[in-house]
Amino acid sequence: MALPKILVLGAGYGGLMTTVGLQKELNQQEAEVTLVNLNSYHHVTTKLHEPAAGTLPSEYAKVDIDSVLDRNKVRFIQDKVTQVDPDKKEVQLDGGETLSYDYLVFGLGSAPETFGIKGLLDHAYFIRNLNGARLIREHMEKAFAEYNTLEEKRDDLLTIVIGGAGFTGIEYVGELVDRLPELCREFDIPREKVRLVNVEAAPTVLPGFDKELVDYAVKYLEERGVEFRISTPIEECTPEGVILKGGEKIDAATVVWTGGVRGNPLLEEAGIETARGRVKVDEYLRAPGYEDFFVVGDSSLIFNEEERPYPPTAQMATQQGQYLSKNLVAKLRGGSMQPFSFDLKGTLASLGRGSAIGIAFGKKFFGGKASFLKRVNDWRWFYLIGGLSLMFKKAKF
Repeated sequence: MALPKILVLGAGYGGLMTTVGLQKELNQQEAEVTLVNLNSYHHVTTKLHEPAAGTLPSEYAKVDIDSVLDRNKVRFIQDKVTQVDPDKKEVQLDGGETLSYDYLVFGLGSAPETFGIKGLLDHAYFIRNLNGARLIREHMEKAFAEYNTLEEKRDDLLTIVIGGAGFTGIEYVGELVDRLPELCREFDIPREKVRLVNVEAAPTVLPGFDKELVDYAVKYLEERGVEFRISTPIEECTPEGVILKGGEKIDAATVVWTGGVRGNPLLEEAGIETARGRVKVDEYLRAPGYEDFFVVGDSSLIFNEEERPYPPTAQMATQQGQYLSKNLVAKLRGGSMQPFSFDLKGTLASLGRGSAIGIAFGKKFFGGKASFLKRVNDWRWFYLIGGLSLMFKKAKF
């Protein structure tokens, strides 16, 4: 009798946590588990803003998949998923292979949400993967290097615009605040020549966050030279910079967009009902109309008790992966699945190397204490997927 096939697409927080959980719980002859990922590594999405700013090497945000998988229990395929057919229960890979499944875990992440802003995809940079982070750092350093080679100085070379003041945007701004003094010394540029502008369409930085913590973050960053444009959408991104609602133009050689994500387009192409590309999953994380199609991470849509959608966070995806691996094991062994319930442990946002804000253990934290809790939270992820050895290896940075 053939073993049941569990196919996991994507080695992000949700997909990798599901896979690691399955390999811990399942015996070798209970199921055939396959993980498909575009790269040979997992990138730690919540740390990409650091290599993008140049405050940490990109290796810190990278975990080789082979280092956390047991190849006796999990087959790993490095390839790009090009099509998902939930009716035929098949997945097509770019390399030509067709994979069948009994249970599918879709964790392929998201696509950028541009909100129809003209020119954004063509002229802005995105903090979405390791290569994207490397490109941003290299581009910024090239612009600084070019500044002093010109007889007629171009201020746009020293202007950086960050679109979006959510978690990624604010954390990236915080890292830039730390990096810029070093960068200015390296390229012999006065710090006051550099402009760092954070643009947000919402009426506040970190929408939905505690006001006292937001005020602390804004003051901390403004004191370090950050300019905020709040309640001000970007209407167009051009080769020269951005045009804001109301007509203000900001000439900038570097524009980085962190303003939101939508679900992976493969879901819509598969005919699954979505909202902004995300699937409103049931209490077992299943796509509507399918008993064997599970969606985790950025492409899943879950509502709280107030009927508001939870933001797609690493914490959410991690808990989904932990839950789903246990539920799949229970199902394979003839048991029943339990409904998923998100348990918000707290929320932490970094403001750079030595400061952060957040809520944890029901209390508000500011500055160094919050920064320490943020690092501990990062280390916890490494522990969950790779144990103490991986955690200590990453904690050395």
